[in-house]
Amino acid sequence: MQLFFCQHCSNAVHFDNDVCLNCGRRQGYLQTEFQMVTLERNGDTWVAPARNNQSFIFCINAEHGVCNWLLPDTGHDAFCEACRHNLTIPDLTAADNVMRWRKIELAKRYVFRSLMRWRLPMPDRMEDPNEGLAFEFLSDVTKIDGEIEMVKTGHDAGLITLNIAEADDAERERRRIAMGESYRTLVGHFRHELAHYFWDRLVRDDFAMLERCRNVFGDERQDYEAALRQHYENGPPVGWRNSFITSYATSHPWEDFAETWAHYIHMVDALETARSYGINVRSTGRSATFLDQSADFEPYFAANAEVLVDAWIPLTVAVNGVNRSMGQPDLYPFVLSQPVIAKLQFVHELIHSRAG
Repeated sequence: MQLFFCQHCSNAVHFDNDVCLNCGRRQGYLQTEFQMVTLERNGDTWVAPARNNQSFIFCINAEHGVCNWLLPDTGHDAFCEACRHNLTIPDLTAADNVMRWRKIELAKRYVFRSLMRWRLPMPDRMEDPNEGLAFEFLSDVTKIDGEIEMVKTGHDAGLITLNIAEADDAERERRRIAMGESYRTLVGHFRHELAHYFWDRLVRDDFAMLERCRNVFGDERQDYEAALRQHYENGPPVGWRNSFITSYATSHPWEDFAETWAHYIHMVDALETARSYGINVRSTGRSATFLDQSADFEPYFAANAEVLVDAWIPLTVAVNGVNRSMGQPDLYPFVLSQPVIAKLQFVHELIHSRAG
């Protein structure tokens, strides 16, 4: 994520800000240009003085404090590019659900910004009624007999379901420990589930790409439910870190693809953040000298995965060192083996071959 600046006072502005913390001017994110815009009220709309007083409105979900994306003041759209995909939002009459939804939407916007940088295809259910991208944010239901009907986070034919309990930090941490995971975040959930959506859209019906995918990740036609049962009953195979980015990736080729896709976007977006803040990490092993601001390196349009990995490894070693000095666990607890790098290269080629 890049660093933005207020167009009135030049103070740093972040992606989730709706006001400048220095001058108090209203801020909004212009999704078509990947920029924060400083605004002034003009009746029912907002104008941007730095853009010749161009007129904007906020996504309608801004009234709940869950979105800060802008739309042109044309009267054609009420929802931004991210929010228009929502089918079901949390029950806002329930205590704490507005805060949960706010966290969920922020994570979703982070992920959408990445996908929109590459202009990947994301038709909604109006454009593609059968497999258009859509989201349902649901809660567990307590039945009359006291039994709890659990909502599972997952993907099915373009519909991504997220249990809003994942927006509760304590509950998400409890699940992370119970599942034996080293990493579990809302951003991670979205990147992973969207990987399943893009496998359907970019791989499934392209015979040549499907065969390449099978050569890299394995044959996805093996029984999915049986593979998951095997994983949860017996755990990952011995030595799994030699070939997989996470233990869950070992469960089935679909999950290996999804975990690798998510990890690729983790790397790209975090490297852009480091570059935006001027972080320059050098190593005697893999070199990250192109993180120097004098170099022309744009992670979203890197030549290949190897270039990203060369920047990523020394950066994560440094950040892990900072965490340890603060008595915190490693921020980056993963191992990038050569087979994993080959999988990252497949995802890189897939994304860039389909980028708009």
